[in-house]
Amino acid sequence: MVEEHSFREDLFYRINLINLHLPPLRERREDIPLLVEHFLRAACASNGISPTAVSPDAIAFLQTLPFRGNIRELKNLVERALLMKAPGKDMLDVEDFKALAISSTGEMNKGEQGGLASGFSAGMDGVSLSSLERNAIATCIAKHNGNLSLVAKELGISRGALYRKIEKHGL
Repeated sequence: MVEEHSFREDLFYRINLINLHLPPLRERREDIPLLVEHFLRAACASNGISPTAVSPDAIAFLQTLPFRGNIRELKNLVERALLMKAPGKDMLDVEDFKALAISSTGEMNKGEQGGLASGFSAGMDGVSLSSLERNAIATCIAKHNGNLSLVAKELGISRGALYRKIEKHGL
């Protein structure tokens, strides 16, 4: 932009003090175990879920994924696996991540066979996104004793969006 004269050169040099190059997650696979542990601990705390571990095989599986969405994709995958795990289960394994990883990347992992829909539905046991949303909202409403401002804040949506979802799901 400086070369195109669409950004002031003096301003560029004022704000350009330090350049950092952070390679994408797919080039830093050794960081995945620590990131998974951090995201899992934070998700357990924010969702009121008892501490959960991840099996070494699951970590190895996660290290094979392409992570085109970088760290956000890993964070979302860990949070979804935690929320979708069977009640009372205290360790996430490869199966907890496999169907979710297939659905987020849109492709099968190396060596796997079958279609996207069959892999996804087999791991989800017929749970719909709508029912997950309804359950998350209902749980959050109960957690905050009906205080919809707190519910909207925790869910990361506006009060108006929350009201529409409450009406949509008949809550």
